[in-house]
Amino acid sequence: QVQLLESGGGLVQAGGSLALTCAASGNFFSNYVMGWFRQAPGKEREFVAAISRSGGRTAYADSVKGRFTISRDNAKNTVYLQMNSLKPEDTAVYYCAAASTFYVGTTTREYNYWGQGTQVTVSS
Repeated sequence: QVQLLESGGGLVQAGGSLALTCAASGNFFSNYVMGWFRQAPGKEREFVAAISRSGGRTAYADSVKGRFTISRDNAKNTVYLQMNSLKPEDTAVYYCAAASTFYVGTTTREYNYWGQGTQVTVSS
């Protein structure tokens, strides 16, 4: 089992940057595909980015492609989301998730474990 704890959220002006961190506890972190999702008020949780077990493959939502970068450090049991050129529409609670799959999934149902989330607010 994996427990996930996100950090790094906050308030930033449009055009600014934030870096989110997700620390995982438990065994065999490198056995999990890791993903970031977000949920804005009144909207469904949506996919943001994901990374394969080794870190060799990544996937991004079209809305963040070219602005966000996902990475992981298996030695530190940590996954990161670097967010640049932030827009007000990026405002949401951001969740870290882990999937025991062999492929990089992009839907919530493919992920087994979830963190509590961290708020990101982008002001215009």
